[in-house]
Formats: sequence, C-alpha cells, structure tokens
Amino acid sequence: MAEALLQTTVVGSYPQPDWLVNRDMLSKVVPRTRLKELWRVSEPFLQQAQDDATLLAIRDMERAGLDIITDGEMRRESYSNHFATALEGIDLEHPGEVQARSGKTLVPRVVGRIKRTRPVEVRDMQFLRANTSKPAKITLPGPFTMGQQVMDEFYKDPEAMCMDYAQAVNEEAHDLVKAGADVIQLDEPWLRNNPEEAKRYAVKVIDRALQGITVPTVVHLCFGYAAVVRGGKPTGYAFLPQLADSIAQQISIESAQPKLDLGVLKDLAPKKVMLGVIDLNDPEIETPQKIADRIRAGLKFMAPDKLLPAPDCGMKYLPRATAFGKLKSLAEGAAIVRGELA
Repeated sequence: MAEALLQTTVVGSYPQPDWLVNRDMLSKVVPRTRLKELWRVSEPFLQQAQDDATLLAIRDMERAGLDIITDGEMRRESYSNHFATALEGIDLEHPGEVQARSGKTLVPRVVGRIKRTRPVEVRDMQFLRANTSKPAKITLPGPFTMGQQVMDEFYKDPEAMCMDYAQAVNEEAHDLVKAGADVIQLDEPWLRNNPEEAKRYAVKVIDRALQGITVPTVVHLCFGYAAVVRGGKPTGYAFLPQLADSIAQQISIESAQPKLDLGVLKDLAPKKVMLGVIDLNDPEIETPQKIADRIRAGLKFMAPDKLLPAPDCGMKYLPRATAFGKLKSLAEGAAIVRGELA
C-alpha cells in the first residue's frame, strides 16, 4: 500500500439506503442481539440487496477521493452484533436483559465457551476486494467491547471470556487478510465506558486479537454516535495513553464534535492516529478549508506521516448526500494540506 501523506479513510460505516433498512428504527437502538426486522428486504433477496448497497458505498467513497475505503458495513445491523452473534457459546433464542444508560436492552447471553466455528465477514471482504482496486479496510468488534456487551452465565471471569473472544477475532482477522484486507480495525468503544476494567486487561486481549496479523492494524475508540448520544460529548478519553503499549499500529479517535484537546496525541507516540476531523453532529457539510484547519491542528502534535484524517464515529446515521459531501470535503481538505507540506 502506497504510504502517501495524510491518507484519508472512514471509521467503517456509511449510510445504508432507505430501501435496505428502516432508518427510523436504526436511529433508536444500537442492537447487540439480532434485529432482523430492521431490514426492509425479505430474506431470499437480502444478500443481493446488501451487495448492491455495498457497491453504492464503494463507489461513493471512491468518487469522494478517499485513499482507504471500506464496504460501508452495509450488511450489519450494528458495528458489533453481526460478528458477536455468529459465535458458538451464545444463546440467541433467550437473550439477556441488562440496564443501559438508555434503558433496558437485550444482550447476547453467554452459556458456553466462546468459539468461532465459521467465517463471518470473509465473503464481505472478498466482495469488497473484487470491486475496488483501492486499499481496503474491514472492521471487527474488539474483544474487550464484546465482553462488556453480554450477560455472562458461563465464565464468571471477564478476562478469560475476553481472551476467548480475542481468539475468535484473531482467527477471523487472519482469514480476512487472506481474503484481501489491507487494513484490519478493531472497534473498542467500551474502553471508555469501563476504563478501570480496561486498565486491567484490555491491551492484553487486544494484542491477542491482533497476534500475527501482518497488515496495518487499528484500534478505534469513540464517545458514541452523535445520532444516538444526546447532549455534549466528553472532551477527553478516560482510557487512551495505555494503547500506546498495544501492538496495534494505529489508534482511531474522535476530535471534531467533542473538540478534543489534541495534546493527547503526544501520548500515542509512536503510533499513527486516525483523527476524526468531520463533525457528524453538524448537519452542514464542512468546507475543505475547515477540514484543512482541523488537520493542521493535529499536525501541531504529530508528524504528517503519522496522521490519517477521518470522520468522527457513526457516519451510517447521516443522510447519504450529507455523508458523501463530508467525505468529499475530507479528501479535498487533506489535499490542501498535502500540497502545503509538499
């Protein structure tokens, strides 16, 4: 993969078309168990519809001018449940119910040893690879986050459970590399939600999940989706400097909407940082000049070969035209700064 300065990318998701999912339902819940009623297309035709939606996402990212693209996560009801509910050891028929900040929510119930018995996202990666010549990234839910989103009735030992999740993620990641992935990303938003437990073993399970992966690896953490988390976001991460010790080569963080103190970037040396420079809570499409300003702010603390401009987290909730416009400004803003550096 060419190592151009300021390579632009997305966190992972892109807006799913209205003909594919019930977007009103999507805006109200981030499902941890399956939510099949989310899909507007019936089962016999669903995979074909998801393939068509994936092609739309790929072409939009290419037209916008991004350097590293994804499949837009068109086949997923949420960032985590697509993979987490495909593992052995989960009772899908009788989910658990836990109290979350937004009220009671259904979660996978762990009733046996967590194991990966089949590929989950390999066809997704093969389809992406067959339909773009661009560098391609695919995302997986991280082992720590999956361990935080369940009702455990088997292990009674969160670290042991997360290590088995890490083993499952690692097996999938190796197969995704064989399928053509240029970048593997783990989504770990719950590092922020439970920083004390994260400090005990999160880096250990993340490293196990990424063990032996030869392509660039990313750990993504965030403050929650702008469309779901109402009110202001925190202005700092409770768990971040610790990731400097992980084997992941890149750390992905939000900065635009939370107006993050970018001094935290110094804590992540010598990692590369995927820096969120698009505010997804702002319905307006930022100008390339505004994006360039946010990139320049990051460059006060990081070398240009260490910074990858990206959106904040949760692009799937935007109107598609808005998402495309913001990505186009992202690519053009990065080009402005790249020209200045040259």
